[in-house]
Amino acid sequence: MFFNKQKLRKEYDENLVQLIKQTKQELENLQQIEDLVDDFNLDTMVQKKIAESKYFYLFKEARIRRVQIR
Repeated sequence: MFFNKQKLRKEYDENLVQLIKQTKQELENLQQIEDLVDDFNLDTMVQKKIAESKYFYLFKEARIRRVQIR
């Protein structure tokens, strides 16, 4: 059975772009929550750091794959 590499690559690249956009939105939401909360909340900070790490990892992966993010 033969696979079309270009089709698979395009499909996975599109999935990566969608995941990057979702993670970016999650990070922005957490940043807004952190800005709105007056007291020091460690859980919010931890969630923000995790989302930030995910976003930068995915962005790095996109750069390695040379994916165009529109």
